[in-house]
Amino acid sequence: MLRENWNDAGPGFHPVSSSDYLPAAQLRDLQLRRLQSMVGRAYAHVPLFRGRMDVRGLTPASIESLADLGRLPFTVKADLRDTYPFGLFASPMSEIVRLHASSGTTGKPIVVAYTQEDIQVWSSVMLRTFAAAGISRGDIVQNAFGYGLFTGGLGAHYGLEAIGATVVPVSGGNTDRQVMLLRDFKVNAICATPSYFLHLIERAAELGIDLRDLPLRAGVFGAEPWTPAMRQRIEADAGIKAFDIYGLSEIIGPGVAAECSAQDGLHVFEDHFYPEVIDPETGAVLPDGQEGELVLTTLSKRAMPMIRYRTRDITRLVAEPCACGRTLRRMQRVGRRSDDMMIIHGINVFPSQIEAALLAVEGALPHYRIVLRREHGLDQMQVEIEVSPEFFSDRIGAMEALRGRIAHSIHNITGLNVAVRLAEPHSLPRSEGKAKRVWDERQDSQ
Repeated sequence: MLRENWNDAGPGFHPVSSSDYLPAAQLRDLQLRRLQSMVGRAYAHVPLFRGRMDVRGLTPASIESLADLGRLPFTVKADLRDTYPFGLFASPMSEIVRLHASSGTTGKPIVVAYTQEDIQVWSSVMLRTFAAAGISRGDIVQNAFGYGLFTGGLGAHYGLEAIGATVVPVSGGNTDRQVMLLRDFKVNAICATPSYFLHLIERAAELGIDLRDLPLRAGVFGAEPWTPAMRQRIEADAGIKAFDIYGLSEIIGPGVAAECSAQDGLHVFEDHFYPEVIDPETGAVLPDGQEGELVLTTLSKRAMPMIRYRTRDITRLVAEPCACGRTLRRMQRVGRRSDDMMIIHGINVFPSQIEAALLAVEGALPHYRIVLRREHGLDQMQVEIEVSPEFFSDRIGAMEALRGRIAHSIHNITGLNVAVRLAEPHSLPRSEGKAKRVWDERQDSQ
């Protein structure tokens, strides 16, 4: 019997995903042609790029191979703020069909633009993202990424509709309603930040609902770094398979890279986004396998092409074959950024290290915050961590022993002796979007 729809073939297959399996030579040829076209467009229409290339004596004709990409200048986040709002657009406003923007909490917001062609590309890479996670036509997917100027909600929405899933566009927040919809709509998959989904698991338990009893089988999580220990906690507590996705507004939004069923790194959609890894100090390009800062170049973005954008995310590229059969290179999950490093007593510390240390101790919950203060001219770190109800005790000895185990775990990973404060369950702030982990009070304590 003939199938009436290609998607009846089962999860993981979609014709649009055929680009994930391109032979290396064919992919490199496509990348070069798209790179040359994109550089020509940026040079012709974006004064910032043209000026920087002219200073280096470069023209679009200088790009004869993919190796020539390394001759081009970097772009950084400050460039988007300095040209606010529309200074990096390569398309006239008559061709712009969508604008998104960052929250602007550290200054002017980052504004990004899309033509109709860009929206189609965005939908296609998000479709490939969900196909890799085994989501297909007929699935009911709750989208708890925020809608609006944030790219997460609409990016996921269009990809889900393109794959044929039923979308529940609930956005972020209103956790009790989220739990109700998960149960009543018999949702199969959810999209959210990992920290918010942990909060949702916790609230569901308070309402007497075990997510493991629901049809929910998959979660697609992104927009913030999360550790392997966090994934294990999510999968165990919700009975799902948790997939990591990666993206950033400056490039396109979510959909730059995604995990497949192997959960062994995120496949970069290299036919649209060319990845490099550089030494964050020298800017030198590093070979596959070495850890450094991820740099991305858009290969098909028309409204706002990005040349060698420094993401500040630390990762490495893996070229070895994946068990899923995709030929696209993979990037190691991002656990830290080059600009979220804290220096305490001369030691470099990242929030991801603290999280890994905390979750290695039984009784510690994945709800914590790092508070930085300055006392007597010296920087001090205090880690506040919630304790699970069965471990939270009135017995001073038991709590001191737990505090000691947590402090010892942090010291083993970071080399630092830090103050640890144990908090009651549900006492630390929750986030409905990206989790805020570091509270820097050093200016207030000067």
